[in-house]
Amino acid sequence: MRIRALVTLIALIATGAAAASVGAAPVREPTLLERAILPADASAPAPFPGVPNTDPAPAPDARQPVGGFSALLDAAGKDVFWAMPDNGFGSKANSRSFLLRVYRVRADFETARGGSGEVQILDWITLRDPDERIPFPIVTENSDERLLTGGDFDLESMRVARDGTLWFGEEFGPFLVHTDATGKVLEAPIPLPGVSSPDNPLSDEANLGRSNGFEGMAISKNRKTLYPVLEGPVEGDDPHVRRVYEFDLRSGRYVGRRADYRVADPSLLVSDFTALDGRRFIALERDNSEGLEAEHKQGFVVDLRDPARGGTLAKRRVVDLLDLRDPAAISLPGRPGDVGLGDPFAMPYVTIESVLPVGGDRLAIVNDTNFGSTGRNPQLPDPSDFIVVRVPGLRGE
Repeated sequence: MRIRALVTLIALIATGAAAASVGAAPVREPTLLERAILPADASAPAPFPGVPNTDPAPAPDARQPVGGFSALLDAAGKDVFWAMPDNGFGSKANSRSFLLRVYRVRADFETARGGSGEVQILDWITLRDPDERIPFPIVTENSDERLLTGGDFDLESMRVARDGTLWFGEEFGPFLVHTDATGKVLEAPIPLPGVSSPDNPLSDEANLGRSNGFEGMAISKNRKTLYPVLEGPVEGDDPHVRRVYEFDLRSGRYVGRRADYRVADPSLLVSDFTALDGRRFIALERDNSEGLEAEHKQGFVVDLRDPARGGTLAKRRVVDLLDLRDPAAISLPGRPGDVGLGDPFAMPYVTIESVLPVGGDRLAIVNDTNFGSTGRNPQLPDPSDFIVVRVPGLRGE
């Protein structure tokens, strides 16, 4: 079992030893530097309440649940991010009242030097289709604003183009969804040629598993090319293969299948894909387990210009999110029943879908809560757990 800090009580016993090591020589293993928590019940004002298995019903003082997050991007300001939830409550059918939004948040990270460890919601972008670009009926079809919900799309990744417009990787199609900076849809969703999921509203022939679409999608450093990655295998492919595509933003067309990303076990999923520099990318892989059952939540560096034998990408593992050092005891104290706190620290969440390089050898990471996952504590719903990790050798230096 990788998670060696089983419960908070055990972790608290180790606090004294961990604190004593703060002044020791720098740790050369992946190490927790900063942490902040957005509570599981965080919410924001909305025109209608977000409730599972309901349709939009406008109401005064309504609120929408916020976390967790499937994409994390830099925003202007210190420790300010754009954080994007996915379609909401887990499926197309039960998320019809969940607004598709991107939240701007500020993390007051707890560090070895202090910090509250709290996350503040600053404002948000709400996606909408007032110009009727979407070629199929949406949940709010007959309204003026035509706000988009989790019954329309399952957004899992987000990037900002050179012109400031937003591109989203999506799983129901899978589609690429293009909006302006305010969230207004600019063109019809762009399907992936030859690939369709069971939830695709434009196709009855599926060859991709449900929720196996564009979970991760990188953008090149010059912001001219998107690299969307399928989370799972296409029917007929080697079940270890996850396809990496190339989409040219200048022409608005797929260039083709760029490479194949290979996982060690067919059950593993590629949960994010992010540019590290001009040629290298970070991929997150996960299993579908949580808590003490979690075994594989790992990050790898790949180089699209340097495929391995057979055309698959060569990978270099750089971080195991179930085995991070926490010599400063940043993660403590916890709640009775919490797992993965102390030294070592773990992110034992079922879905960890967001990684962001934040300078040097540091990565920011946050989980998707799935509005009910219990990875941190079997008796309590997961919060959105924002961390910054130092990863020695991240850039191969």
